[in-house]
Amino acid sequence: MENDSLSMLNPAAIVNDVDSVESADSLVATENLDEIPMPSPEQLGIHITSGMKDAAGIVQPLAVTVGDTFEFPVTISWNVNSSVLLIMPMSSATAKGLDQVSVSQESARMVKDGQEMASITFTYKIVAQDTGDLNVPAMRFEIPTQLGRPLDLRSDSVPVRVNPPVSVVPFVVGAVVAICVIVAGLLRMKRRAAAKAATAAKNAAAEELREQMLVLKRRINTADCREWLLDLEKVCKAYAAERFALDADKVKLEELLKNGDLEGWETLVEKFADARYSGGKRDAFENRETWKGAMKLMGIEEE
Repeated sequence: MENDSLSMLNPAAIVNDVDSVESADSLVATENLDEIPMPSPEQLGIHITSGMKDAAGIVQPLAVTVGDTFEFPVTISWNVNSSVLLIMPMSSATAKGLDQVSVSQESARMVKDGQEMASITFTYKIVAQDTGDLNVPAMRFEIPTQLGRPLDLRSDSVPVRVNPPVSVVPFVVGAVVAICVIVAGLLRMKRRAAAKAATAAKNAAAEELREQMLVLKRRINTADCREWLLDLEKVCKAYAAERFALDADKVKLEELLKNGDLEGWETLVEKFADARYSGGKRDAFENRETWKGAMKLMGIEEE
C-alpha cells in the first residue's frame, strides 16, 4: 500500500447500528460524537502482530548478545475492501536495557483466503544495552477517524533474552591445558621409550660381557696365562666403560681404583699389571679363581 493513498477511516466502518453511510453521516451531524462507541480493531478486521515469525507463521523467541543491534517488526494488516487506513506510530521501542535507534516502514498487499489484504510493517532497530530477561514494550498506534477520536492499536510485549558476550578465555585456557596434557603425554611416552631403549642396551651390553667371560672360562686350561689375563682385563675395561659411561679405549682401571670407583678390585688390578709388566706362569686353578673373582666384581651370573 502506497503511503500517499492512505486516508481517514470512513465513519460508516466504525458505526455498528446504522444501515447506510447516509444514516451514519446524519448521526454524526446530530449526535455527540463522544458518545458513539468505538469498535475494537478485531471487529474491523484489523490485525497486529509483532516479532519475527518462522515458516509456519509462529513468532519466535528473541535471544541476542549485549551490544547487538536487532530488528523487531510490527505488522498491521486489514481487508483492503473495508477501508484505506492511515496508521501512525505513537510510541517507542526504548525500554529497560533496550534502546531504539531507528524505525522504518514498508507497505504490502497480498491475497489471503480469497481476500485482498493490505499491510504495513514498522521495523524497529533496537540496541541491547544490558543483559538478562528483558521485554520489547507493547507498541501503540493510532488510526485517525472522522469522529474526532483515533482508533487505538497496541501490539503485544515480547520477551527478549540478552546474553553476555561469549568469552574466548575459557576456550583458550582449555586448549592450552589440552595441549599441555598432550605434550606431557608425548614427553612421558618419549621418556619411557628412551628408558626402555636404555634398559635394552644395558641388557645387551651385560649379555655381551657374559658371553665374553664364558669364552674366557673355556680358555682357562689352554690359553697362555699372560694373554688370558690381558684378555680378561679388556673385558673388565668394557664393563667399566659401560658402568661409568666412558670411552672403552681410554679406560684406566688403576685411576678408577685410585678414585674409589672400583671398590674391591685391588687384587684383580694388580694381577693385570703383573701380566703386562712381568708375566710368569700360572696354573689353571689360579686363573679359575681369578675368573670367579672378576665375575663377582662385575655382577655377572654364569647361568
